[in-house]
Amino acid sequence: MVSVSGVRGIVGESLTVDVILAWARAFAQGKAPGPIVVGGDSRPSRVMVRSAVFAGLSSAGCRVVDLCIVPTPTISMAIRHHQARGGIAITASHNPAEWNALKFFGPDGLFLSDAEGKALQSLVQSGKFDSVPAQKISIIEPDTNAVQRHVDAICSIELLQIDKLKARNFRVALDTVHGAGGAMLLELLEQFGCDVVPFHTEPTGLFPRNPEPTTENLRELGRDVAAVGVDIGFVVDPDADRLAVLLENGEPAGEELTLVAAADIVLRHQPTPVVANASTTRALDDVAARYSQSVLRTKVGEAHVAAKMIETGAVIGGEGNGGVMFAPVHTVRDSGVGIALILQALLESGETASQLFGSFPHYEFAKERVEMPNLSEAHARLQALPDKISFGEPDKLDGLKWHFEDGWVQARPSNTEPIIRVFAEARTRKRARQLAGELIRQLK
Repeated sequence: MVSVSGVRGIVGESLTVDVILAWARAFAQGKAPGPIVVGGDSRPSRVMVRSAVFAGLSSAGCRVVDLCIVPTPTISMAIRHHQARGGIAITASHNPAEWNALKFFGPDGLFLSDAEGKALQSLVQSGKFDSVPAQKISIIEPDTNAVQRHVDAICSIELLQIDKLKARNFRVALDTVHGAGGAMLLELLEQFGCDVVPFHTEPTGLFPRNPEPTTENLRELGRDVAAVGVDIGFVVDPDADRLAVLLENGEPAGEELTLVAAADIVLRHQPTPVVANASTTRALDDVAARYSQSVLRTKVGEAHVAAKMIETGAVIGGEGNGGVMFAPVHTVRDSGVGIALILQALLESGETASQLFGSFPHYEFAKERVEMPNLSEAHARLQALPDKISFGEPDKLDGLKWHFEDGWVQARPSNTEPIIRVFAEARTRKRARQLAGELIRQLK
């Protein structure tokens, strides 16, 4: 599956050595100075994928900086540190273990723009790659300090009261699903003086459950967290860019509220607009309004949120899937940043995690998908939808979205699969399902 940010697939089936080589060789083309930074998560398939990536980059004469197993936001930070020409994250993020992927960064440490992604895809399809003679092939240079630099950058956030955090000595559960986040997040929590109860923090790549940190996947873990007695629990996906919160009773707070909690503490200290994609909870708008601030919406995708944050000078932004982006550190999704901000919020509130998250507006979500025969049929049915439904004029920022006093409903096509995603949010679950159900009936 090819998207703007890269290519992903099932290893050995759609994601083969030949595919990986082609994408790595295409990314290596050009004469920009500086190395290419490579890192990724802990999946067992990393051995094959890394080897193919290194071969493709080296064949074009690239100098490569190897971070080994690190969170995706650590790669972004290392690109800027090394003044690199770009970077590759070898991770399929929340996908199951049989998947892997290449995600491409530009020299600014951000994912490629739409135009850059399409240009890279065209080069892959052309099959025209330059190769260098043996004497121009560079060695692979390891960087073992990238994680510590990342931790130091988060600890330098001005609003953090680290001495008070250490004195408070929060008892924290941490689950990194045997992915890439264990070393970095354990070190970060140690810097905050936390008493950590670790779950699945070794980077084996053997995921103990579906690795996407959604409410339905965290019920069993929540019971285990409640049993050990903590102030709060943090759960990340395999590449540690998304963050979910478990309350002290083990109940998932809901990934939508991760960004809401982070935005609330930032707005308490600094007036700023908030940037989020068009599918993120309305609770974010409600919280921003408390501080007389607005939420600026973008298309779904981290690159779109980052571009709008840079354009507007927004300090905080992200996505409702647990992605927190804080400009003073960097405009990429970063679970470490989210953890730091939420611990500071918990400290300042003097409340339990349940009380803190219970203070935010509550909405119910319905998330569905409608299978289509092909991509063109998906787009055709979506285009015909406004004439079939009596919801009024839609917002066309990303797919079609209708706003109501008590919620909203959205239908947007996938760029890689023949499906239409339907999201609805309302004050009650019944209303959210009603809105989603009406759209689905018309689409079918």
